[in-house]
Amino acid sequence: MVFVIVILVIVLLIGLAMSVRLVQQYQRGVVFRFGRVLEPVREPGLRLIVPIADRMVKVSMQTVVIGIPAQGAITRDNVTLTVDAVVYYRVIEPVKAVVNVRDYPGAVLQVAQTALRSVIGRADLDTLLSDRERINAELKAAIDRPTEKPWGLLIERVEVKDVALPETMKRSMSRQAEAERERRARVIAADGEFQASRRLADASRTMSATPGAFQLRLLQTVVDVAAEKNSTLVMPFPVELLRFFNGLSQHLPTADRAGPATSQAPAESPGQSPGDGDQGHVSRR
Repeated sequence: MVFVIVILVIVLLIGLAMSVRLVQQYQRGVVFRFGRVLEPVREPGLRLIVPIADRMVKVSMQTVVIGIPAQGAITRDNVTLTVDAVVYYRVIEPVKAVVNVRDYPGAVLQVAQTALRSVIGRADLDTLLSDRERINAELKAAIDRPTEKPWGLLIERVEVKDVALPETMKRSMSRQAEAERERRARVIAADGEFQASRRLADASRTMSATPGAFQLRLLQTVVDVAAEKNSTLVMPFPVELLRFFNGLSQHLPTADRAGPATSQAPAESPGQSPGDGDQGHVSRR
């Protein structure tokens, strides 16, 4: 009798152990009774099932990260490159994730590879390099469509990690960027020269209205030059002074401008010949 009781207790303990399941906080339990799904989905905690008749499959609800291996693709502008990405997804409907697809991590990986090639083929190189957010959004939509409703998965994020370009394309892009920077530098320099010329023209018009401003500017230039360690100081002659003398000379009489008249030679005495004068000159010597 005691032996039978002991056997019954052991059988009860084994049956209790087979009927109790522990579901973690990040998990949900899908129970199959003789192969059919038994609603509802088991929540976290200790859950009882019927031994032998029921089977529980635990599904993780955590976000899963999978890396897409590098894929060779051709862009819309016929540039061959290699792109890899990363996908963040999680299960939102455990029954569909268990029933509708056999290996949903592998299925998501295959869909992500196909979507990556498709999206890269529709985009050009400049968009792929400059507008990553748009490419990521298109990838997310392309992977989310075939996985959300039929498989019960939610694609949270998709990000392109690296874009590997051929060496020839890298050199071409480097030359293009250098030419663009040189063009911008020339445009900025020309714009600066244009603005400086306009400022100088405005300053000249302002100074022409005030003659004393020229002298003030001249003195300022002298001060700037004297500040340097130069041995020679060049003093420009004021133009106004030249104009003053020019106007003064125009108002003077003609005789004064020509200077004193040339003195005439002394008249010869009567009765004296040229030869006599010459002889007298020789005798004086």
